[in-house]
Amino acid sequence: MNPPSENRPPLLEVRGLKMYFPVSEGVLARRQLGEVKAVDGVNLTIEKGETLGLVGESGCGKTTMGRCILRLERPTAGEIRYDGVDIATLDRKSLLSLRRRIQVIFQDPYSSLNPRMKIGTILSEPMKVHGIEPDAHRRAERVRELLTLCGLNPGFIDRYPHEMSGGQRQRVGIARALALEPEFIVCDEAVSALDVSIQAQIINLLEDLREKFALTYLFIAHDLSVVRHLCQRVAVMYLGRVVELASCDELFDHPRHPYTKALLAAVPVPDPTVEAGRTFQPLSGEVPSPINPPSGCVFHPRCPIAVNDCKQIRPEPRELHSGHWVACGEVA
Repeated sequence: MNPPSENRPPLLEVRGLKMYFPVSEGVLARRQLGEVKAVDGVNLTIEKGETLGLVGESGCGKTTMGRCILRLERPTAGEIRYDGVDIATLDRKSLLSLRRRIQVIFQDPYSSLNPRMKIGTILSEPMKVHGIEPDAHRRAERVRELLTLCGLNPGFIDRYPHEMSGGQRQRVGIARALALEPEFIVCDEAVSALDVSIQAQIINLLEDLREKFALTYLFIAHDLSVVRHLCQRVAVMYLGRVVELASCDELFDHPRHPYTKALLAAVPVPDPTVEAGRTFQPLSGEVPSPINPPSGCVFHPRCPIAVNDCKQIRPEPRELHSGHWVACGEVA
C-alpha cells in the first residue's frame, strides 16, 4: 500500500510484517499451544515529513506494530526498511545508531517517566548515553531549551514527575523524544490519557514541532477526531491486518471498507439534532480471537456484505483509485 508515486524513496517501508507471540502452558516442560497473531502481514509506507495515522479497535495490533518498527520487538517475519536499511534483522549493536533517529512518545505520562529521577536528569541522560553533548553545563542548557520548546518552565528541571500534572508530564515525554534530534517519532496513543482540553494543546504542539523540525510521525490512536486533525494519511487495522489506507480527507469523506464505515458511524456528532436523526447499526458479534483468526477475510463474521467467498479467500489490498487501498473483494 503506497501513497501517490513520487520520485523519492519512502522514509519507512513495511513489507509483509508479522508478529506472532507463542501461547504455552506448563512450568518446567513448556508446551506451545498456539500463537497470537498480533500483526499478520502488513504492508505500508511512510513518506518523510508526513504523519500517518494508525487506527482500529483495542487489540487489533497497532501498538505491537509500533513496537516492531521501534525494534522493541523482533518481528516474526517481514521487512522494516528505514531509509533503505532493513532494521528487522539488525543486532543490538547495529541498532544503537538507529536509536537516535527513531524515538517514541508513550501513552501513559504517569508510568513512562522514572519517578526517582528529576526532569533534568530524565532529559539529559539520553544525550549523555549517545554522546551528543559531553559537557554537563551545555547539556543543562539544552534541557532548558527543550523544556521551553515544549511549553514548560525551564525551572522544572529540578522537579520530580510526581510534582507535575499529566499534561506537563506528557510534554516532558515529548521533550525527551526530541532530545536526540530524531527524524521519526512513533506516537503511541500520545494523547488518549489526557483531558480533552490538554489533548488539543499537545496535538497543536506535535503539529508545530513537525513543521519546525521536519519530523515524521506514526500516530497510533483510536480517537478518529484527533487523527483527522493531525494526519495526512490514515491506515485502518483490524485483527492484525490493514484493511483500508487512504488520505485523511478521502478516508473520512468516502470510506469504502465495511469496517471503516462502522468505525466512522460510531463517532458521535456534537449537534444533538443531527445525532438524534442518525441511524447507527452497530456491528454484530465480537472481535475474533487473534489466536485462531477466521479463514479468508478476518472481518467476514461481522461484515454486513459478506458472501461465501469471503470465508475462503483472503482479500489482498487493491488500489481503487490513486492512493486509496481497500482489502475487500466486495467493494468495487
